Amino acid sequence: MNKIKVQTGGKLYLAGEYAILEPGQTALIKNIPIHMTAQIAPADSFSLTSDMFDYSVDLIPDSGYSLIQETIQVFADFLAKPIAELTPFSLSITGKMEKEGLKFGIGSSGSVTVLTLKALSAFYDLDLSADMLFKLASYTLIKSGDNGSMGDIACIAYNDLVAFTAFDRQKVRDWIISDSIQAVLAKDWGYKIEVIKPALSCDFLVGWTKQPSISKDMINLVKSAIDKHFLSQTQKQVLICKDALLAGDKELIKSSLESVSDLLQGLSSAIYIDKLKELKDASQGLDVIAKSSGSGGGDCGIALSFSESASRELIKRWQNSGIEILYQEKWS
Repeated sequence: MNKIKVQTGGKLYLAGEYAILEPGQTALIKNIPIHMTAQIAPADSFSLTSDMFDYSVDLIPDSGYSLIQETIQVFADFLAKPIAELTPFSLSITGKMEKEGLKFGIGSSGSVTVLTLKALSAFYDLDLSADMLFKLASYTLIKSGDNGSMGDIACIAYNDLVAFTAFDRQKVRDWIISDSIQAVLAKDWGYKIEVIKPALSCDFLVGWTKQPSISKDMINLVKSAIDKHFLSQTQKQVLICKDALLAGDKELIKSSLESVSDLLQGLSSAIYIDKLKELKDASQGLDVIAKSSGSGGGDCGIALSFSESASRELIKRWQNSGIEILYQEKWS
């Protein structure tokens, strides 16, 4: 067997940040085609390499490689085989999703987990659906104690703009403790993943602040402020935005994203740090809506621009503020 290569991209939130931590809430999450790559090939013994580290390991537990090793263990459990019975392989992962030591904030533990599962499924000749990739990756992260919504997993597994409705992660956590992996995967978790195809012409732009933020820390900082008002109003605006994207209603898209942004600003002053404020304020007077993306506190913001001249001006304003264009895509 020759070396197999697979990739996963990154993700950014359009709307629904923080609220998506609650079951039943919906978020809009956009795939970003800046990739991590895995190469896997038969080997005499198990070998794991990542460009995040300057050393390789086997399957003896290692703190740096713990998530990759946990994913391999979950995959073996999924196959109902001990790891010792698996055909050994060498797995190499590259693509740090960072520049000059500063992370972009578009990837996550989710990217690594989905990537590892894609590599393993290709190596063992399993044709896993996007939904099964989502469930297996979510299972792995929940089991390892991740506190995220799993919305990033949905977007990365489906590799598209999705509307993700969250499930009760505590319920799944309890199932993982009490039931076999096969039984857990067979259950209805209660989530929904809908691929969204926007019906309008615009530019989707990503601005990178170069101010790194740790999502886990931001969630711990902000989650106590999440109340019923924030949840209900965010859900209302996210669903309005979803319908507006499908209908191509520019003004409704702009107003709903502006409302979501205002709700985030009201949730915590830590979300819109100086550079994210500049990123958003740069849209003033332009046919553009811009906002923070994800947990805030740094990393990236996004914008939808509805004319080429507005896009050029926005990019110029961002660059004058030290905000780098990380990615740009035309919707039509």
